[in-house]
Amino acid sequence: MPIWKRQATPEQLNARRHKTLVEALGIVFTEVGADYLRGTMPVDARTKQPAGLLHGGASVALAESLGSVAAWLCVDAARYSCVGMEVNANHLRPKREGVVTGTARPAHLGRLTQVWLIDIHDEIQNLVATCRLTIAVLPKAA
Repeated sequence: MPIWKRQATPEQLNARRHKTLVEALGIVFTEVGADYLRGTMPVDARTKQPAGLLHGGASVALAESLGSVAAWLCVDAARYSCVGMEVNANHLRPKREGVVTGTARPAHLGRLTQVWLIDIHDEIQNLVATCRLTIAVLPKAA
């Protein structure tokens, strides 16, 4: 059963990236499923730490970007805003090059909070990181 309050295509979501961190890191929304949002991020000079590995902060930025956009798709945007309250990550496997793919799925879709689980995999489906994002759903002023 679809969880979205409104439908959006990856192309529509990618059109909103202009002049944002999402664009700067090369994050691309690739798939909107019935209950998940998926996107990719390159492992390159923009997203690596000095030791040549995928930067943990870049993984968190991918997770928060996917979870925040997914949260926004689950509310009436005319009445509510979604803002991050807390994000945590476990970095499980190093990644030196290529592309990682994140998939955001809801753990909880409440009236005032949402919790999203975001798993980040490499090209052969090894789990690189797993993240949890808590979102506050705030009513907009009338």
